[in-house]
Amino acid sequence: MIILINGASQSNNQPILTVKNISKRFGNVQALKDVSLEIYKGDVIGLLGDNGAGKSTLIKIIAGNFPADEGEVFLEGKKVNFNSPSEARAAGIETVYQNSPVCINATVYENFYIGRELVNNFLGIKLVRNKEMQNGTMEVLKNLEISLPSVKAEIGLLSGGQRQAIILGRFFHWGGKIALLDEPFAALGVAESRKGLKLIRDISQKGLPIILITHNIEYAFQVMNKFVILRHGEVVGAGEKKDVSVEDIVSLITGAIEIKE
Repeated sequence: MIILINGASQSNNQPILTVKNISKRFGNVQALKDVSLEIYKGDVIGLLGDNGAGKSTLIKIIAGNFPADEGEVFLEGKKVNFNSPSEARAAGIETVYQNSPVCINATVYENFYIGRELVNNFLGIKLVRNKEMQNGTMEVLKNLEISLPSVKAEIGLLSGGQRQAIILGRFFHWGGKIALLDEPFAALGVAESRKGLKLIRDISQKGLPIILITHNIEYAFQVMNKFVILRHGEVVGAGEKKDVSVEDIVSLITGAIEIKE
């Protein structure tokens, strides 16, 4: 079986993120070789592949965990070289892992406003505007249809899915440019995963581009509009979801089909 797969182009607007000819080695291991992709506003790209394919390595390069050996990364057309994840976050790139860090003893609204607390200065004393932050958090979560028992609940008492929803909601509210989701469903049950899929759809429809890493191809098919498949560190398939089936994707991941461009 031969599948013709071509990356979709969107020449009518500028990509939010461009990864160009990225390569990375760890000792004698070639983790990535000449990997390129583009993602546009509102895209959900399924970054797919078997264990060791290079997916997480690519995400970590984009997120500033370590540099590429070769290649370039562009954010909104400007070349970037992040030296740390904090630099990437400041530029608008957020990575959400299955166990993303939060301040577990702080409340939902305190986590939502962390680093951006609303305060009044009175005679040199800073007074935190808790009620305003609570109302602001409730408004954002309501607009994103994120349901929580209370914004005053300690975030450490919430489920993994609820924590991820808060992180995504916070990121979207504060003007993030792209979200990188690395196995966000791995620690979630079926019901929570469904809520997570809905949140991904809702946020992407509001314009936030998302790169999604998941081993669950069925879940990926429910939210992605494009895909990039890595095998042994190289891109072996890229294109639009409408042109392939779940079976095609699985065959590309395992190397059971031939690709010609």
